[in-house]
Amino acid sequence: MTQEDDWDRDLLLDPAWEKQQRKTFTAWCNSHLRKAGTQIENIEEDFRNGLKLMLLLEVISGERLPKPDKGKMRFHKIANVNKALDFIASKGVKLVSIGAEEIVDGNVKMTLGMIWTIILRFAIQDISVEETSAKEGLLLWCQRKTAPYRNVNVQNFHISWKDGLALCALIHRHRPDLIDYSKLRKDDPIGNLNTAFEVAEKFLDIPKMLDAEDIVNTPKPDEKAIMTYVSCFYHAFAGAEQAETAANRICKVLAVNQENERLMEEYEKLASELLEWIRRTIPWLENRVAEQTMRAMQQKLEDFRDYRRVHKPPRVQEKCQLEINFNTLQTKLRLSNRPAFMPSEGKMVSDIANAWKGLEQVEKGYEEWLLTEIRRLERLDHLAEKFKQKCNLHEAWTAGKEDLLTQKDYESASLMEIRALMRKHEAFESDLAAHQDRVEQIAAIAQELNELDYHDAATINARCQGICDQWDNLGTLTQKRRDALERVEKLWETIDQLYLEFAKRAAPFNNWMDGATEDLQDMFIVHSIEEIQSLITAHDQFKATLPEADKERMATMGIQNEILKIAQTYGIKLSGINPYTNLSPQDITNKWETVKHLVPLRDQMLQEELARQQANERLRRQFAAQANIIGPWIQTKMEEIGHVSVDISGSLEEQMNNLKQYEQNIINYKSNIDKLEGDHQLIQEALIFDNKHTNYTMEHIRVGWEQLLTTIARTINEVENQILTRDAKGISQEQLNEFRASFNHFDRKRNGMMDPDDFRACLISMGYDLVSGEVEFARIMTLVDPNNTGVVTFQAFIDFMTRETAETDTAEQVMASFKILASDKPYITVDELRRELPPEQAEYCITRMTKYIGTDIPPGALDYISFSIPALHKLPYLHPLLPTTPCSPEPWNPKKKNLPV
Repeated sequence: MTQEDDWDRDLLLDPAWEKQQRKTFTAWCNSHLRKAGTQIENIEEDFRNGLKLMLLLEVISGERLPKPDKGKMRFHKIANVNKALDFIASKGVKLVSIGAEEIVDGNVKMTLGMIWTIILRFAIQDISVEETSAKEGLLLWCQRKTAPYRNVNVQNFHISWKDGLALCALIHRHRPDLIDYSKLRKDDPIGNLNTAFEVAEKFLDIPKMLDAEDIVNTPKPDEKAIMTYVSCFYHAFAGAEQAETAANRICKVLAVNQENERLMEEYEKLASELLEWIRRTIPWLENRVAEQTMRAMQQKLEDFRDYRRVHKPPRVQEKCQLEINFNTLQTKLRLSNRPAFMPSEGKMVSDIANAWKGLEQVEKGYEEWLLTEIRRLERLDHLAEKFKQKCNLHEAWTAGKEDLLTQKDYESASLMEIRALMRKHEAFESDLAAHQDRVEQIAAIAQELNELDYHDAATINARCQGICDQWDNLGTLTQKRRDALERVEKLWETIDQLYLEFAKRAAPFNNWMDGATEDLQDMFIVHSIEEIQSLITAHDQFKATLPEADKERMATMGIQNEILKIAQTYGIKLSGINPYTNLSPQDITNKWETVKHLVPLRDQMLQEELARQQANERLRRQFAAQANIIGPWIQTKMEEIGHVSVDISGSLEEQMNNLKQYEQNIINYKSNIDKLEGDHQLIQEALIFDNKHTNYTMEHIRVGWEQLLTTIARTINEVENQILTRDAKGISQEQLNEFRASFNHFDRKRNGMMDPDDFRACLISMGYDLVSGEVEFARIMTLVDPNNTGVVTFQAFIDFMTRETAETDTAEQVMASFKILASDKPYITVDELRRELPPEQAEYCITRMTKYIGTDIPPGALDYISFSIPALHKLPYLHPLLPTTPCSPEPWNPKKKNLPV
């Protein structure tokens, strides 16, 4: 039907048709004008000044017309009507014989013809069913909707509607709750028509445009009036169907977005907690304030072991889970063509990895410091005890020596007594010189304790200083006494040679026995079998000298026997005291017995230490035996996991099952690690610091074990992501195997990655024309390697091979869906969102949409356009409805101004 045909019919307009058209067209115009808060009463009068006519066109088109003339003169009205007619013509409508003057003059037929032209263009022209248009499309839609109903046969837009059943059928088909069609009768056309009119006006917001009596009593109702009224039903119901489709699309997009936001929030929370734990732990490990006692330092070591066994393992699992969650989220974002997730500053996976690396470095340094400090304290305790023992011996020897050196017994002595005193003093000087070495040892030990920062160095220094001062005083007093005796010596000449000989031989032998006693009681510290064997050898060498010492003892005791023999022979009455020494034969005998008693005790101590070192050696070998098995086992499992991840012999599910079995085997192997940890604890408690039987330390095993757990978890996650990609992209297992086979062929290094040259060769082998396409290859590289790492991973390769065939919900689709729900308005209201969307999705949109800025808008109007394609400064990480295209894989950068197409 052309506009010219309509106009020719208007010239012959039947009075009954004219009445129907006036009523229908007036109601149709008012259904739109009421949106602007106005209406018309008389169709030919109220459009004469052109103002409401221009307003009607703005409402139904959603566009602005030129500003109307405000004057009331005829030429003002003609100008306004011409603006309306020009707008109609701009929409491709050819106006025939309709001039502004006729409208201004109130020509009924011209006015009705103009309104019909508007209705035809804006309400009917765009109706299309199976590529039909306008009248035919609307008729076909009515026939399809009413086909199942009895007594309804829609063939036209006049007599097919007279009994009212067709209208009732249309309503019942879409809203069966409004009309009970089974109760309608074909012989009650007025009742049927009024029922349809009332229900449509009350529940469908379609105003009453016709009178039942006029339709029934007219042989052939006006076709234009019927078409106008029926088109309102089309728009009401077709719009509802579009709204439902649009709502479903929006709900789908919102659900994906909400899940992504939840995963982002979960990642941020886990990352914050892990980084906070690392931040709190590092200062504890960096606290290198040494304790003053071995007990306190061993408690620190036990606290560190507790941290390793109890506190750190859950954090290792959290770190692994965080990386898995991050990879899963990025995969979901890629599958929905949305920008990659960019965590908050400082919470990237690389930031967490760097923080973890820093933690492990500090942890390693802390353990080394602990062991060093324990060794130092062990050495300090040993030296302090040795210092005390030597001081006790020295102080016992020096007791009373100062008094002895200061007495003046020589003043009243006889010649023999003087000579005896002189010899006695010479023996004392010999003894004094022999003790010089012990004083030097005491000073050396004190100096070493100071250098090692012994906690009670003040006491050590005070005692050492006292001994040194006393030693200096003894030297001074000795020299003074010698000078006095030498002055008297010239007065005396007789010396008892035998006493003198005894004194000379007894003094060094006594000193040797004192030294032997000291050595036999000397404390020792060793860390290996070789060291204790060396001490045992030295002790054996000492025992070998005992026969010679016994000869010396017998010779010394022989002098005493000779003295007794001479005294007995010549009747000399001895006083029983050797004038040259305080050492008696009994003293020599007692000390000799002491030495013989200490020798087997020393043997026992050395053998016990040998047994302890042998036990330590067994611990070393026991640890090494397990470590030399566990270390290669971990390396083998790492290699096997790498082989499984590139195996193409089975499906991804089979590969997943194999990896799960590997994971279970690894978990079951944990008991071996725990047993090795127990052996390592025994080694540390035994203060064993080296092990020549293995190259694996507990730290190596721990790091390898953590890497193995992380690798199997990551590999499983990669396969899960491949399954997710395969299912989401609709890739068959055969296609995936083909992709994997191509990838493996060009993965020259067998490390799960291709370099750019191998990737180019792979693409060419699969049919890509890249011989001279450097620009195209550069574009592809930005897709598969957005971070310029110089390698292409298998996941990136799979994403590229399937990326451009994916079905996505673009921002334009989402915006179009919102436009349908908003009835073509540039804004949407809160009520419309709550009516068309499920409650959760509706509230999600309401809380995130910004207020629509404009004039003459209702309260609560929201801007769905900026929500669908947001303003750049509103993106926190990514916007919920902002997908990316295959050409824009990188995250949004506000400096680049890269809005999506």
